Amino acid sequence: MTPAIRVLVAEDQSAVRAGLVLILRSAPDIDVVGEAADGERAVELARELRPDLVLMDVQMPRLDGVSATRQIVAQQMADVLVLTTFDLDEYVFGALRAGAAGFLLKNTEARDLLEAVRTVARGEGIVAPAVTRRLIAEFAAKPVRETAADPAVLDGLTRREREVLSCIGEGLSNAEIAGRLEMAEGTVKTHVSRLLAKLELRSRVQAAVLAQELGI
Repeated sequence: MTPAIRVLVAEDQSAVRAGLVLILRSAPDIDVVGEAADGERAVELARELRPDLVLMDVQMPRLDGVSATRQIVAQQMADVLVLTTFDLDEYVFGALRAGAAGFLLKNTEARDLLEAVRTVARGEGIVAPAVTRRLIAEFAAKPVRETAADPAVLDGLTRREREVLSCIGEGLSNAEIAGRLEMAEGTVKTHVSRLLAKLELRSRVQAAVLAQELGI
């Protein structure tokens, strides 16, 4: 029997947090192991409980969700799925740079929340086309980026890895990539892991943004 996905919920609004916990606990394959009302507590509990995933709000007291995400990812305590409304760009971009495994809109339907948790737990990250397009659009709207993507970063990738990266940029899942490129899903996962390591990226979302920026 596959172990349940262990989730830590970090959200400062008690009513919202209770709703998220209720939805997550409705799934037999998901286990809520802890709750945090601020970023500092989220980091403490992630270190103590070592959950598979932290569902992280970006706006929280004591320590914001971006800073908390950065600490949790840097110390490899857990993957982080960020809750966002997309109305504060600096939080979204900050979470992306911090290594968040994905972004989830706060008005997401319950079934989509559960599937997002399962997707991140599988190591795929959340790069739904609508989310990816919004991220890219916001990046493109900025007149000057702190760092511009250099096409030379792709030189170390194999042809197959470039194809997989292109598919990630479109927001395709591993299963969808496998179907398009006619390869086993396990092989796709291997390619994704290797290209992330070669490009020194922390998450699939970062890879999607890079692919879009480079136009591949």
